Amino acid sequence: MPRHVRLALWALIVGGLIWDFQAPTEYWGDPMLAAAAVMAGALLSLRGTVIVGAAIFLGVFALTAHDGSVSNNSGYLELLNTLFAVAVGLWVNQVVARHGRRLRTVRSVARTAQQAVLPVPPPEVGPLAVGTHYSSAQTEALIGGDAYAVQDSPFGVRVMIADVRGKGLQAVRAVSVLLGAFREAAEREPDLCTLADAVEHTLIREVAHGSEELRMEGFITALLGEFDPEHDELRLLDCGHPGPYLLPGGGGLVSRLDARDPGLPLGMGALGGPRPVADSWPFAAGDTLLLVTDGVTEARNSAGEFYDPTPRLATLGWHGSPLELVEAVAEDVAWWTGGPRDDDMALLAVTRRPPGGG
Repeated sequence: MPRHVRLALWALIVGGLIWDFQAPTEYWGDPMLAAAAVMAGALLSLRGTVIVGAAIFLGVFALTAHDGSVSNNSGYLELLNTLFAVAVGLWVNQVVARHGRRLRTVRSVARTAQQAVLPVPPPEVGPLAVGTHYSSAQTEALIGGDAYAVQDSPFGVRVMIADVRGKGLQAVRAVSVLLGAFREAAEREPDLCTLADAVEHTLIREVAHGSEELRMEGFITALLGEFDPEHDELRLLDCGHPGPYLLPGGGGLVSRLDARDPGLPLGMGALGGPRPVADSWPFAAGDTLLLVTDGVTEARNSAGEFYDPTPRLATLGWHGSPLELVEAVAEDVAWWTGGPRDDDMALLAVTRRPPGGG
């Protein structure tokens, strides 16, 4: 509990007792003491509530003994009123504690379910070191409409970051379908184009019986990546998603890898022609690739300016692991916005480790 809240609580007690002492026949300070007892029950532990209740009762007993009313009906009623206020505080404490236990149970179940939908990738997959960060726009939620995945396959390590249109349970359901389709297709499809087609086919099949809005406007922006196990090369297929950022291992300039021919988001393939081919980029040992969703690139500061990772990454002074990188970027975005965001934010960073580990 914040320190100023505790100070306010004891200020009510001291103020109520002083007021009663100054006008003992009227007991004008009793409402302050009753408020302190209930406030303690709502905010403190059982032990803290008992301590506050005992302090209030002993203070009132001392006042009644001082003015000589402890042995008459007026004093008895005053002590009974005080005991009643303390009892109400204890009852409030037990009600809050009971609901708190239920809420913790519900959150634990929700956390387990949400982590099953979007599991955290292992820190190392094939030749890559991996780091992830996820921040949901909904404070009480762990995941929303953004997703990431890292999958080792016979064709190299494949990664995906995606952003589902919409929010809420419908977006979480789409994320679950998307990740399942990606993991299955990544094992059997020989290239990123056929992988994207397979994922899109699964998504279209799942929304076929959904609402008209979902069928007409449901789409997912995604960026698919594949790391060649034989060469220092990276292949990227852009499906309407913001491009990733390359951080050279030798300390060179940060660059954004924009697609030469961006494709349509997943779920909108019927509106365009053939899917474009994947782009190839150098990716040597020590290089790091940072993939983000638009919760990063569309974050605004108080002046309405968008967050631009390219210059911001240069000022972070990062020289650590991929996990340290995504955490540093997440903290920088929070500093940039200065408050809560209205969009989910997902970050995935991978570093190509030198041969033999390291």
